[in-house]
Amino acid sequence: MTATATTLVIGATGTTGSRTVAQLIAGGRRVKAAGRSATPLPGAEPVRFDWYDPATYGDALGGADGVYLVPPIGDPDPATVMLPFLEQARAAGVRRAVLLSSSAIPAGGPAVGAVHQALPGLFDDWAVLRPSWFMQNFTGTHAHADSIRADGAILTAAGTGRVGFVDAEDIAAVAVRALTDDLAPNTDLVLTGPEALSHDDIAAIVAEVTGRPVVHHHLTYEAMRERLAAVIPPEFAAMLADMDRAIAGGAEDRTTDTVERLTGRPPRSFREVAERELPVRKPAAQAGPETSR
Repeated sequence: MTATATTLVIGATGTTGSRTVAQLIAGGRRVKAAGRSATPLPGAEPVRFDWYDPATYGDALGGADGVYLVPPIGDPDPATVMLPFLEQARAAGVRRAVLLSSSAIPAGGPAVGAVHQALPGLFDDWAVLRPSWFMQNFTGTHAHADSIRADGAILTAAGTGRVGFVDAEDIAAVAVRALTDDLAPNTDLVLTGPEALSHDDIAAIVAEVTGRPVVHHHLTYEAMRERLAAVIPPEFAAMLADMDRAIAGGAEDRTTDTVERLTGRPPRSFREVAERELPVRKPAAQAGPETSR
């Protein structure tokens, strides 16, 4: 795609969207940053967009020839709103679509898997990013990060299963290549970090980096599902708890070379990301020698 092409980034203030916007702009690309509040981002054109309000689609799509798609959060059936939007996008002249999915969800699978399956029939140029779990789940605004800060704890039903956790900056770097390279990937891309780690490993690294004790509490599937259902819809809670159970069974115990193959550099390790993004507890100041009065 040319340097003057305009890319619409949906979810532009989110974990991967904000990083994709920043990297596109740094590369000299024109960006429309879409979100429900049309939040201004440096160098981008803000535009209001709401998956559940088709009246926002036209302005968001105007002038765009590529789109980065972040599905609506927490919707167990995102295809209901995403497929009509993608039909409109194609009619409006969008030539390339890059979808954020998950390593745990194949084409035709639950949730965004239906959109993945439909994408090649809608666009000649496309890609589906299937990242493993984000490293930023432990450093940003995710429930794991919140529980680390509040209680020094990570709660999962993943047992000792290992995951190829991936840095959101690396996901964004692959998204930029998929959106802007002359030839689109036209495939799905499983993205991981350089090593597979258990949540016990994550807790130990966070503790070492921050100087605070952090432990991983092993929950049952049922306890995890009930905990999630207290804050999100029951169907989505069950799906996330099922993903933890799949991790416990080894489903995410893998690494890929996708980040390095597409960006030309190796993916960042969790320790690198933790050192970059987590506050370090300074050692308590030692008392100085007493002075006489």
